[in-house]
Amino acid sequence: MTNQRIVAHFKESAELKMRAAEELAQPIEQAVELMFLALSNGNKIMACGNGGSAADCQHFAAELVGRFERERLPLPAMALTTDSSILTAVANDYSFQEVFSKQVQAFGQSGDILLAITTSGNSVSVINAINAALERDMRVVALTGKGGGAVNQLLSDADVHICVPHDRTARIQEVHLLTIHCLCDGIDSALFGGDVDD
Repeated sequence: MTNQRIVAHFKESAELKMRAAEELAQPIEQAVELMFLALSNGNKIMACGNGGSAADCQHFAAELVGRFERERLPLPAMALTTDSSILTAVANDYSFQEVFSKQVQAFGQSGDILLAITTSGNSVSVINAINAALERDMRVVALTGKGGGAVNQLLSDADVHICVPHDRTARIQEVHLLTIHCLCDGIDSALFGGDVDD
């Protein structure tokens, strides 16, 4: 029985990824273009999310500041999930719902990008960060699932919504990670051209 459950996880994940590839290729391409233009103009990318999505934010920022698959200069990206003093001070003095929006207000500038990750599309702390970003004339790339939730109502045509067509959090997170790798690869290719082995 355990073996069957394991195989079922792999099959469901593989089937979703193939289906999502058809639906998400275009918005992922749009997100790459948005991020490429921002980085080319000297702007930065900030990322926020909770739980597993916080880990995805840190993964994304690490790939840009360090490297993805090729040697290059560091690219300006920051995860808003990592400074424990800011997170605990804001959560204690205001509310946890403001832990990301306060940082967007402090560090965000016109032309920057917010990568907002929420599997449900309903995380209030992420929604508040999106609102703060839009107020600062930033663009938003949102990674969601489960139909997109409240995030659907916030974004304009200038933003990009990458909504995984599934309701199971684990499967959504798996596609989010693949999407992050696609974003990193697309940014590298747009900035530096060619394939890794060129």
